[in-house]
Amino acid sequence: MDIQEQVKEIKQSFRLMMDGAVAQSMRNKGVNYHLNWGATLPRLKAKADEIGKNYDLAIALWKENVRECKIIATMIMPPDEVLPEVIDIWMEQIPNQEIAEQAAFNLFQYLPFAADKAYTWMASDKELFQLCGFHILTRLFMNGQEPNERGINEFVDQALSALVGESLPVRKAAMACLMRFADLGLVYTRIAKSALKQANLDFL
Repeated sequence: MDIQEQVKEIKQSFRLMMDGAVAQSMRNKGVNYHLNWGATLPRLKAKADEIGKNYDLAIALWKENVRECKIIATMIMPPDEVLPEVIDIWMEQIPNQEIAEQAAFNLFQYLPFAADKAYTWMASDKELFQLCGFHILTRLFMNGQEPNERGINEFVDQALSALVGESLPVRKAAMACLMRFADLGLVYTRIAKSALKQANLDFL
């Protein structure tokens, strides 16, 4: 089966996963897609597992302006095959918070260059870029990946900046990231507490 046939078959499978209540709930929250079947994430994950990792199919699915296509694309893209330039294009094309979070959790955190992208995006002036940056670092910290001294300083500066920023999703992501940073050990806890104290913020 060629790629376009596979895309067509996958799109047809969404009809069986359709959940009108989920789709309507998203529309009510202002999350609009050209097409949204309201398929739940476990069902999309099951479909992605059935497909397996597939670079060309991921590229083709990402191009579709359909919620479920974009989410499955992030699930089936092999992280060790995709180039940084392709990830930059995807990041530019992310339409909303849901896809940003799915991309970070399903794909971006596993990239060989994940940390580099996280630090770059965290310092962006674009909300979705910042969101992805903090989500990636949260996962890396959870996996015990410790930043170097420069990374620590950069992260703390950006986290504090985000915590006093206007975007609630970014503030939440930055705080969650800071908590995971503190979980790396006593030294990190002290750094986080000290930084928050200087910024007159409480450590939750």
